[in-house]
Amino acid sequence: MNLTFKFARTPDIYFGAGSFDNIPRLVRGYGKGVVVLTGGSSLMTSGRLDALMSALDALSIKCHHVTVNTEPSPEMIDETVKTFREAGVEVVLAIGGGSVLDAGKAVSAMLPTGEPVFDYLEGVGSGAVHSGVKVPFIAVPTTAGTGSEATKNAVISRVGVDGFKKSLRHDNFVPDVAVVDPELTLSCPSGVTAACGLDAFTQLLESYVSIKATVVTDGLALCAIALFMNNLVPACTVAADDVRVRSALSYASLVSGITLANAGLGVVHGLSSVISAHFDIPHGVICGTLIGAATRVNIQRLRENNDISALKKFSVVGSLMVDDGGSNSREANLEVLISRVEKWVSSLHMPRLSRYGVQEQHLEMIASKTSNKESPVKLPKSDIIDILRQRL
Repeated sequence: MNLTFKFARTPDIYFGAGSFDNIPRLVRGYGKGVVVLTGGSSLMTSGRLDALMSALDALSIKCHHVTVNTEPSPEMIDETVKTFREAGVEVVLAIGGGSVLDAGKAVSAMLPTGEPVFDYLEGVGSGAVHSGVKVPFIAVPTTAGTGSEATKNAVISRVGVDGFKKSLRHDNFVPDVAVVDPELTLSCPSGVTAACGLDAFTQLLESYVSIKATVVTDGLALCAIALFMNNLVPACTVAADDVRVRSALSYASLVSGITLANAGLGVVHGLSSVISAHFDIPHGVICGTLIGAATRVNIQRLRENNDISALKKFSVVGSLMVDDGGSNSREANLEVLISRVEKWVSSLHMPRLSRYGVQEQHLEMIASKTSNKESPVKLPKSDIIDILRQRL
């Protein structure tokens, strides 16, 4: 157990059904000019967007609205910043899934500079170092998956042969406020709920077994996994309208953002960074379809390496997944974990990679560019190809 750690700050968090109603007051606390970024049509269909805009108008707040329909590209961020840089924006409000929150985070960061965001992206930009000065940012997730409302990085993508998926990152880019209202996730279709939920689980599991995990992240991750595991399938099926079930997933997602920010992630997210740069596949789908195979292969390699410490951590997660608290046998708990996760992937009908154009001839390229990140075992390229091939 690692008792030496640094813990990144979190936003001010408003969590719970009905917490959406706090937004006008929170916005007014930062000023009288706001740019509101939202996703597709769910907020408009529900009437929440109109109600919010009316409430902001009643407080004499000038609103500008931007719709984000895809993962944010450098061009989208630059165009938004150019449009609103001289509009008196004193706070940025993003309401949506992970892509919307990432877009809002990047707009917040780039409004003070007006410079191209590409220059500041890790690994592909010019190496420019951001000062950390930003416009205050309020994040409101409408899905339960990425945990972006609690992290310091905005993921910016360009899809194609020379594509990339890279982060704009600074400690100051953690949202000032996160408003997590599980009622906003009630309209999520089952497929979106499943993919987002498995993304959150992947983040919790990978941060828990990470070589950078600490006593703090361990406690947070295990509690969230315990709450998550009995609510994922109901949220996608018979209890989709149950706010308590949805709250469990929203909490797991929020915590996964906090734990990944402090402990890092593993090979599934290494794979996602490469795959989503070359193929138009939602991040949650990539994580959801790969987590079962990756868990099995990771455990197999740890067994071969006789890495007892890492196997114990995987076993603890497995022990949470049975009603009687698990077996005294580490091996039995490992098999429970593998079986449960693979059952989730199967029963929730996670799409295979081939549906999005990934083929056998692409596996070598993907594997060669994939990082194991903070995984407790460094998988060779052959193992990474095996994971991909299982989900073609």
